[in-house]
Amino acid sequence: MSTSPIEVNCPTCGKTVIWGEQSPYRPFCCKRCQLIDLGEWADEEKRIPSATELSDSDDWSEEDPKLQ
Repeated sequence: MSTSPIEVNCPTCGKTVIWGEQSPYRPFCCKRCQLIDLGEWADEEKRIPSATELSDSDDWSEEDPKLQ
């Protein structure tokens, strides 16, 4: 039984990409598109929304307040 290859669109440029082991940059079509996407995340142009927003002025610590 043969299945047809899965095609997806590159999130950066929209080019059709065959999803599979032969596509090392999946879901991107090439290294360039992969790096463009990474740069957008690094510049905070993209982000995952959350229910609570922390601003730069919010004071928080990873330390347990009970130990202080």
